[in-house]
Amino acid sequence: MSHRLLAKAVFTSRDESLRGVDMELRQLRYFVAVVDEGGFGRAAERLHIVPSAVSQQISRLEREWDVLLFERTTRRVRLSAAGERMLPEARAVLAAAESAARVAAAVRTGDEGLLRLGTVHTPGGRLDRLIGRLADQNHAIRVELRSMPVADRLNAVRSGGLDAALVRAAAYASGLTMVPVWTDPLYVALPEHHPLADESLLRLEMLGDLPLRLAPREDNAPFHDLVTHACRAAEALPPSGPAFTGLQETLTSIATSPAPSWTVFYEVWGLPRTPRVAVRPLAEPAITTYLATRPGPPAPGLRHLLRALS
Repeated sequence: MSHRLLAKAVFTSRDESLRGVDMELRQLRYFVAVVDEGGFGRAAERLHIVPSAVSQQISRLEREWDVLLFERTTRRVRLSAAGERMLPEARAVLAAAESAARVAAAVRTGDEGLLRLGTVHTPGGRLDRLIGRLADQNHAIRVELRSMPVADRLNAVRSGGLDAALVRAAAYASGLTMVPVWTDPLYVALPEHHPLADESLLRLEMLGDLPLRLAPREDNAPFHDLVTHACRAAEALPPSGPAFTGLQETLTSIATSPAPSWTVFYEVWGLPRTPRVAVRPLAEPAITTYLATRPGPPAPGLRHLLRALS
């Protein structure tokens, strides 16, 4: 915003009767300088310009406002009644302009502004700790967390609707840069009476004959691909069981179904405790959470986030 437009906007917002009044911040600075210095000559010295330039701009401001700001005599210059009234308004506009410049500089450097982050549920309050570290680094950054399906999250980063997004298991996403930020184990849930429940650690090849409850790929493609690719790599091809519909619903079904089956999941709110269901860690694979960003140098606010993640 130009100095002229900013000054007009501030005065218009402060008093609707001044709508249409046009001035430059330079004129207001000259006006205030003449008042502070007690004359045109001393104001010109402070401003490092000639006195005639100060006088010219003050006269122009008086014409635009249609008021007489100073009573001039051959011996002295003093504020008129109108000048007394307008002085605090002029100071307010200059203060607002300085404040706007400081905010713009802070936003430009990332010291202040809004960071829009797509989120995932994280175990152990990890996301809360991340936001806390970000606030400790720079308390002026506002963080807006947005929860949405994985595909929508990635598309929002591509379109600029999000500055970044946390996504599990997506090591690659078209048109985006994926930065690994943390890795968590996976867990297997199976009937507690099944022989594999006696194992303290399970491997995929041990589960190859047991039906797997896995959500359809369209519900969470990165996680679905992680599990299926890992099964193929381990030469474990478990038959498909009923679809995974939600963790608690699936665990209840595993506990009550006469036919044994298993599912694989990651911790979100702590490990579940369901009667007649055993939960055991899976040796591999682990699940990595990535930060999805647009390619190129990160914006200032995003740099703060990356620093908080390190």
